[in-house]
Amino acid sequence: MAPAPSSDSACPLGLKIGQVSDYSGLPVKTIRFYCDQGLISPAKRSEGGYRLFDESVYTELSLIRTLRTMEVPLPELRRILEVRRSGLCNCSSLKGTIESKMIAIEQRIKDLGEMRAEFRKLLDGWQECGGMKSDETP
Repeated sequence: MAPAPSSDSACPLGLKIGQVSDYSGLPVKTIRFYCDQGLISPAKRSEGGYRLFDESVYTELSLIRTLRTMEVPLPELRRILEVRRSGLCNCSSLKGTIESKMIAIEQRIKDLGEMRAEFRKLLDGWQECGGMKSDETP
């Protein structure tokens, strides 16, 4: 991420969504989606109805990005953010989410290994369907 915009460049009433997008590297459409899903909220709205954010949105967007990378579903992500905002420690909840993701990844690796072995078995028993093999000469 680039350095946070200085308060000189920010709207005196808050950060506009374009500024948040520029700094966070997230498209405006994604930020709007997160607002619509209740993951983040603008601090207020301008007289024209524009969403205006305070600088705490960057911390939340960073956490959302990290948890989405871990494929945490939106309802779980919303719950984590709500607990975090309430001031309660959610370390055990987050740890549990990470542990369950790790178990799912390990299972997926096992499943992929089994699939690879099946494909290997299939290829090892492959029979050419007539004609000359490419390494044979006439």
